[in-house]
Amino acid sequence: MLDSIRSFFTRHIHHDAPATREPGRGPEPVALAACALLLELAHADGEFADAERTQIQSAVIRHFGLDAAQADELLALAEAERQQSIDQFQFTRLIAEHYDLGQKMVLAEVMWGVILADGKIADHEARLVRKIGSLLELEPAYLSEARKKVAGAD
Repeated sequence: MLDSIRSFFTRHIHHDAPATREPGRGPEPVALAACALLLELAHADGEFADAERTQIQSAVIRHFGLDAAQADELLALAEAERQQSIDQFQFTRLIAEHYDLGQKMVLAEVMWGVILADGKIADHEARLVRKIGSLLELEPAYLSEARKKVAGAD
């Protein structure tokens, strides 16, 4: 199974242009990369709470226009890629190339939503979101704004 996931990833994620992906053939590479980052944040504190999974699933359904089955497939593929990756660079590079500032800000809000889903912010989570934000070329002020926006929504 991991070979099929790696094959999918090689065919779809490592291509620089999303237009090379055949329609209807799995999730968009940038969606897979964003989901992998969200899962990395959810696992940063050593536990993957149901609230975090629900937050991620809801976000990918809403932001990528998926149904529940497609969201589950995306989460499974992204989790496999997250476990195989050595760092977040491969994911952030793809997102930085294809997302504009507004899309990155939305992603930052979703990242903070995942972190805050379990009701606490672990030091590892806060450091990781700053690292990801830096790799996405987001100013610290943008991350702070995203955090405040999400925290105020509760």
